[in-house]
Amino acid sequence: MRYILDARTATNHFPGIGRYVFNLARAMLPLLQPNETLILFHNPYDSAPWNLATLAHPQSTLIQVPISPFSLKQQWAIPTLLTQLKADLYHSPYYLMPYRLKIPTLLTVYDFIPLRYPQYTSWKARLFFRFAHRWAVQVAQHITTISKATERDLIHFYPFCATKTTTIPLAADTIFQPQPAQATAQLRADLKLPEQYLLYFGSNKPHKNLVRLVEAWAMIQPQPMPLVIAGAWDNHFPEAQQRAHELGLSQTVRFLGRIPESNLPLLYNGAILFIFPSEYEGFGLPVLEAMACGTPVACSNSSSLPEVAGEASLTFNPTNVAEMTETIQRLLTDGTLQAKLRELGLRQATCFSWERTAQETLNLYRMVKR
Repeated sequence: MRYILDARTATNHFPGIGRYVFNLARAMLPLLQPNETLILFHNPYDSAPWNLATLAHPQSTLIQVPISPFSLKQQWAIPTLLTQLKADLYHSPYYLMPYRLKIPTLLTVYDFIPLRYPQYTSWKARLFFRFAHRWAVQVAQHITTISKATERDLIHFYPFCATKTTTIPLAADTIFQPQPAQATAQLRADLKLPEQYLLYFGSNKPHKNLVRLVEAWAMIQPQPMPLVIAGAWDNHFPEAQQRAHELGLSQTVRFLGRIPESNLPLLYNGAILFIFPSEYEGFGLPVLEAMACGTPVACSNSSSLPEVAGEASLTFNPTNVAEMTETIQRLLTDGTLQAKLRELGLRQATCFSWERTAQETLNLYRMVKR
């Protein structure tokens, strides 16, 4: 059996999908049966923090496919390549994919932000998403969603998918774990961070709700430590920085921007609290990563986040600034609660593993290809 995992999205442009593809492939390799081969497509011209060459394995092959998922060329080039490879199954981790394939197809679906929060996207983007996404879910023999919340959205928008959908959750990378105090202190020194700070990690897209987070932080007086906002930064959305400036928080809100992958576990470990106020998440991997590092978590009570956090975090209504403020204040001032959430979070993180994700995905490969 020759399974194709299209890893052309394992690039800087798709940080979340790239992490999913890389960790899924790495975990699947030791689980392959003797008659199975995993073939990875990748674009050698796109920069990425993941080196797919490190996935070398007797039962894997890495094939260069210098075609962007945004290119029309993939509509005929990928099917031709699949025929040449005598592939048995094609797994697309993105809805921009070849739509006329002669072999069974598995599609991974992450979220429905353009449809659930149309105010955050242009009408052109929403129209394109509806068209391309619907086409992808129609042609796929089976669909995997990364949370029950996403599965509910999928069936809400496309009821015909109810009989061909399976939820397989993600997991934190094994690099996310408690770190030595000396290494954590060194990162704080390198980034000029104090001994205690509150952390948010993620993008600054509007649904991440950073403006309300900044407003909640402004209500905590005096502020005992800085709020650190880190992650990929899109200059199209400067509102959080602007709001921090308007509220006079330039000294107590730090915007770090993109952080190297290798430094993330140290950044999580150094935080006294991780705060994740997102209005909508397909999964919410940063919550799980923070828990795996032993950092107490407070997060939104919306979309998939209750699935991920379980009973191991404090939750709040992401649209209620006062409630968010109260939650942060409570956790900052209650050392006993911090210790309890630290322990619960470490335990909750063990409920998710890439080995489980890989095994359940491989089971789908074997089912769908028949």
